[in-house]
Amino acid sequence: MSAATVPHARDVDAPTTARPKVSVKTPVVYALAALVTLALLLPGVGADESTTFQFSAGAEWFSLPNLTVPALMTLVVLTVVMAAAAAWAFVLVRQRRHAPPWLHVVVGLAFVLAFLTYAGAGKTSVIPMVSLLAGALALSVPLVFGALSGVICERSGIINIAIEGQLLFGAFAAAVTASALGSGYWGLIAAPVAGALVGALLAWFAVSYQVNQIIVGVVLNTLILGLTGFLFATVLSDNKALWNTRMPLPRLRIPVLAEIPVLGPVLFNQTVLIYLMYVIVVVLNVMLFRSRWGLRTRAVGEHPKAADTVGIKVNVRRVWNTILGGAVAGLGGAFFTVGSGLAFGREMSAGTGFIALAAMILGKWNPYGAVAAALLFGFSKNLGNVLSTIGSGVPSELLLMLPYLITIFAVAGFVGRVRPPAAEGIPYTKS
Repeated sequence: MSAATVPHARDVDAPTTARPKVSVKTPVVYALAALVTLALLLPGVGADESTTFQFSAGAEWFSLPNLTVPALMTLVVLTVVMAAAAAWAFVLVRQRRHAPPWLHVVVGLAFVLAFLTYAGAGKTSVIPMVSLLAGALALSVPLVFGALSGVICERSGIINIAIEGQLLFGAFAAAVTASALGSGYWGLIAAPVAGALVGALLAWFAVSYQVNQIIVGVVLNTLILGLTGFLFATVLSDNKALWNTRMPLPRLRIPVLAEIPVLGPVLFNQTVLIYLMYVIVVVLNVMLFRSRWGLRTRAVGEHPKAADTVGIKVNVRRVWNTILGGAVAGLGGAFFTVGSGLAFGREMSAGTGFIALAAMILGKWNPYGAVAAALLFGFSKNLGNVLSTIGSGVPSELLLMLPYLITIFAVAGFVGRVRPPAAEGIPYTKS
């Protein structure tokens, strides 16, 4: 080997000076938020109008007084905050640095507060923040379970398009079982079993027969939609008293915690299903990143051949994790019936499973990120309900579009670079 081809020790040992590529999307999003506030919200507010926020639900240790703010001045201040954040984020991009996560939170809160200030300006009704947050949490429950199901499956290398069917079948099983046995708690047992059955079908076709996972998921969604619709039109409709009676789960108020102002009534006066959601989120995040199961799950989703080399049974783990993901989604389906105190209705999942997939992508296949994205979708859905109640002038059509606009932006990668597990959707055959 010639001296010219031998790498110098300094070249090998020296750390690379190349800086990572940073997307300009973050400052663009910040700037758009400021521009929307400046161009669309500010002109619609009068100089003498004000907005009142209500922070008390009447059952806390002490009641927070209503907060009345001058609408125009508040919008100006919030616009300046968002514009300053956009300028700083642009400077960070020029320096090849990422914007800190807390800056995303600041801009998001500023835009939401600006929109609420605009919607409530000049209205005699107050904006009930506790009701707004409590409704957002409730509407987020099936999204959270569905997104967590997607995290479990796709971290294992299986694309779970069948979340919609798992949610719907879980809702059906929860309603029928609770009605037949006379307790909503039986529905909580039946729902994950139903979701696991759909997950097992997905795993069977995807792993054993190596069928395209997206096609299998779509077919399973259609199958469950047709099956539940047929049973609803025949069995459930013929004897509603036995098979489709409302069996709501009771609210379990946690003493002391439920009396914390604002957050207490929102987080700690809920049904057992929502408390289970809290536990599953924390346990899944710990298990995924702090346990042997999580390490092996991530290994079969990223590099199955290397995992097989060290003795991990790739396909076996994929099958069991897909069944587990289906059970989690099925549990989320129970929210539509026993969790909300409703009887089963045809197509009552209404596309929630697909929004849950978008939440998983927006959360970058991380449990906490997926939960944050699901809460964002739930908040946007409940925002329309609250603003309609207070008589806001915001068009109802626009409010109905919000969750789906966020979904499109998430799937399009507008929120930043997202990378799925490397072996996602790729069948593994042991060589």
